[in-house]
Amino acid sequence: MKCIRITEPEKFDEIASAALRVSNSVFVLFFGREDPSSGISWCPDCVIADPIVRSALADIENAVLLEVPVDRASSVASPANIFRQRKDIKLDRIPTLMRWSSNGPLEPRLVENECQKHTIGTFVAKTDQL
Repeated sequence: MKCIRITEPEKFDEIASAALRVSNSVFVLFFGREDPSSGISWCPDCVIADPIVRSALADIENAVLLEVPVDRASSVASPANIFRQRKDIKLDRIPTLMRWSSNGPLEPRLVENECQKHTIGTFVAKTDQL
């Protein structure tokens, strides 16, 4: 699995399009950015979900994971959050994992505790059949 971190939200579409040119299995994970002093996300649900998501996607051939960190200051709940404002993403909670296509996100998406072992296997199996 190839991981690409998107640090500039305005480049999201460009990076997602480039990923889709090399893979049909592009996933996007929105998560709480790591604290620079500890290296740990400010979002406890994200800390739990991260290794589970990576493990589930690791077996998908040619998978690309686009990592999109969300700052605490630009909280997901903030109306100013660029990904909350986008009609195709409508981000309102993290972590959020979605499969990405040339037409944008595919349903279903996993949000918060859905990014745990009991649901992520089904999600990956369904998206792997697309």
